[in-house]
Amino acid sequence: MLEKGLVQIYTGDGKGKTTAALGLALRTAGHGGRVLIYQFLKPSSLNLGERTGLQNIGNITLLSLDEPWDMFESMGDQKAIERIRTAVGKALKKIQTAAHERYYDLIVLDEIVFCLSKGLASMDDIRQLLANRDPCVELVLTGRGATQELMDMADLVTEMKSVKHPFEKGISARRGIEY
Repeated sequence: MLEKGLVQIYTGDGKGKTTAALGLALRTAGHGGRVLIYQFLKPSSLNLGERTGLQNIGNITLLSLDEPWDMFESMGDQKAIERIRTAVGKALKKIQTAAHERYYDLIVLDEIVFCLSKGLASMDDIRQLLANRDPCVELVLTGRGATQELMDMADLVTEMKSVKHPFEKGISARRGIEY
């Protein structure tokens, strides 16, 4: 589909990183492109509206790292961290093959930037993915905490900045809006 695939990063402390990536996935699928969305740290047990909405679109494949993970508690649990590191590494190897063999036109790695920033993913794995992908495959990496090194490897970097958020007023995440 694409003559040249680029690398995009959506990062920052603001809302909308995953939403932007999913919008791009819909656009690509709408033009007949094959899309892989791989959600790290969002196991299939989470009831996320985007999964329900995307599951009926034939050329979008939505996968998730099916390891238990709690954003608040797991970072303090060394066994959970090691389990996630291993699972992320295995997933990235499979994604490297998919990118190299051009199984998809667009690959979205949702929350992989956060995984990198917390040491749950290997920068070497990301370097290999970028270096060995088919040149027509577009990659989108989302999550907080992109390093300068990672941003330097990208063609497009968007930083979502939180200016005001309803959580500050005690408004909880809302079904259909935040998940």
